[in-house]
Amino acid sequence: MPNASSAASRTWLERLWASIAERGRREDAGGAGPLERAQLLAEALLSERGEASGAALSRELHAMLRDLAAAERQAFLEFVATHFAPEPTQLEAAARAYLDAPGPETARVLADIAEPPRQELLRRMNLSPGGTAALVKMREEVLSLLRAHPALAPLDNDLRHLFGSWFNRGFLELRRIDWQTPAAVLEKLIEYEAVHEIAGWDDLRRRLAPDRRCFGFFHPALPGEPLIFVEVALVHGLATAIAPLLANDESEDARAREARADTAIFYSISNCQDGLRGVSFGNFLIKQVVEELRAERPGLSRFATLSPVPSFRRWLDRALAPADGEPQADTPPLLREEERASLAAFCPTPAEGFTDAALLATALGTPHWWENPGLADALRGPVMRLAAACLAAAGGRGGDPVARFHLGNGARLEQVNWMGNTSARGLRESHGLMVNYLYATDAIEANHEAFVRDGSVARSVAVEALMAPIDRPGRKPSRLALLRRV
Repeated sequence: MPNASSAASRTWLERLWASIAERGRREDAGGAGPLERAQLLAEALLSERGEASGAALSRELHAMLRDLAAAERQAFLEFVATHFAPEPTQLEAAARAYLDAPGPETARVLADIAEPPRQELLRRMNLSPGGTAALVKMREEVLSLLRAHPALAPLDNDLRHLFGSWFNRGFLELRRIDWQTPAAVLEKLIEYEAVHEIAGWDDLRRRLAPDRRCFGFFHPALPGEPLIFVEVALVHGLATAIAPLLANDESEDARAREARADTAIFYSISNCQDGLRGVSFGNFLIKQVVEELRAERPGLSRFATLSPVPSFRRWLDRALAPADGEPQADTPPLLREEERASLAAFCPTPAEGFTDAALLATALGTPHWWENPGLADALRGPVMRLAAACLAAAGGRGGDPVARFHLGNGARLEQVNWMGNTSARGLRESHGLMVNYLYATDAIEANHEAFVRDGSVARSVAVEALMAPIDRPGRKPSRLALLRRV
């Protein structure tokens, strides 16, 4: 027998649908269309105060949105983005009241009035079962439309703001993922892996072997959906290339490799929900995984990443492009004498008149240069040096996103690795380079503070050596001053 609250909710919904139908009959013979009914439901949901009827109405609204055509869904999103803004007159009055008499009470009133009613609508849309997942999907859709439809920005801002609270670290659960994890979750790992593609179940089994670890963050509202996961390799020494970590190495038992491991390498961190873009979980994830691994395996003495540099090739293309109006004679040297001579041997035309930048650009433009051992060896020093300069500038605007993530979480730029990723993607994005960021537990906080405060990048002695000034006779030494124009 239905309880009183469910009966009341149903009665209330029946009255609402009767009201909508009557409005449709007044406006046109065909009745209200699906889009208008969804809009009316949203308005009704915001005005309804009863929790039971609100949950039922939220469920009805989500069901209706699932049935809308793409164009109608977009129109609904634009309606929500533009229709539920703060009331300007009230906002102005509250602002003036605060300016006239600053204090906790006037500040509270101003904050209450300044909050868009749209946020309360979204909270109520979250009342129904599956509401959180539906709103995450909604933001994914908003993000896909945002560039072409900037009017959706207020809705995106409100969703991101609410998700920052709903997906607070206190609500997240860290779980180890292994071969005993339900298949539905394992399938999602294969689907969501964004850094190094998982080529089916055999590949996944290797990544969950005894000398590997995988951890994910989960949220109670999305129990079978990882929000983010990290893959870890337990190795001896600092890993410098991705291929050996991904390979199915049968030369030694995986448990033997696990036993002699002294280093945990974080080699892949994948965000699984596009709708949660901009809501950071990775910093919490890394720190907690470090603590988990230290407790499980006290023999681990080093925690580092093996990371891509996805923006390096674009950065380098801009760095080597001719600088308009800059006299060639004053251009700082990018190459040592012996490096210039080595690269000139592979230049198809006489290189005497080439600037260092032009010579490097020509060499890197040679098709499949990495398959030519002599040319690859000639490029190694200059390209690694430029990569160090690129990453040292990561604290500035537009820095490499992976570098900003790890450096912002307190890691140290430890090592630049030549030909660390020779896959098509690695060569396309970073000329094959990979980087180790080191998480030294006693320096994480200081590194984080320095990076956030003024963009200072903590770096190892090896990286400092890469960035040593270039001294060529007759040329002014420089610490890669071309950075000023990138």
